[in-house]
Amino acid sequence: MPRGRYSLHDPHDHTPLAEEHFQCATGPSGWRYVSQLITPAGDHHGSVDLALDELGRPIRLELHAANWQVRGAAIDGVTWVRTDPTGIHATEGNVRAHAFTGTSPAFLVATARLLRLTPSGSATRVRLVAFTDPVLAPRTVDQSWALLNTEAHATDNGPLTVDEYQVTALDTGEQHTVHISGDVVLAAPGIELEDLETPPSVFP
Repeated sequence: MPRGRYSLHDPHDHTPLAEEHFQCATGPSGWRYVSQLITPAGDHHGSVDLALDELGRPIRLELHAANWQVRGAAIDGVTWVRTDPTGIHATEGNVRAHAFTGTSPAFLVATARLLRLTPSGSATRVRLVAFTDPVLAPRTVDQSWALLNTEAHATDNGPLTVDEYQVTALDTGEQHTVHISGDVVLAAPGIELEDLETPPSVFP
């Protein structure tokens, strides 16, 4: 069960945004990731609870940020309910998309798990619903993912397999690289792995 800490920052000007203290685990029914976010000032900033089935589909998502809340799952595409800070108003959304995304590294692992790419020059298109900070506003985004390379790196705990993905935002053409090992993001724009107590899990 990997447990550790990511630092999140603005990928453009590197302003620190939060620290994400996480733990995740694989199981016979899929994968679960839970985390708490702490601001640079030390205040509680939100939380993430994401569960995937064995095919990588989101069977449960719960996000909290600035007293906003989102609960969602893969139903008729993806469906979610977003609740305002007062708890009085709730709005439901549904989009013909494959999964969810957001600022948490969990979503990068989830998308990679959903696509299960093999190293090749071809890219796979995916439609995602992104919940953007600070009020978890939903936005539909189209990306393409390609697995460029898979390498095994020697460590004290044995070989560590690292997948290198190229992710392209199809609306802007902007490209970036994501490095993932098992269920842990090693590097991505705006994300740095600061601490990892146990090695990444290996998906069956």
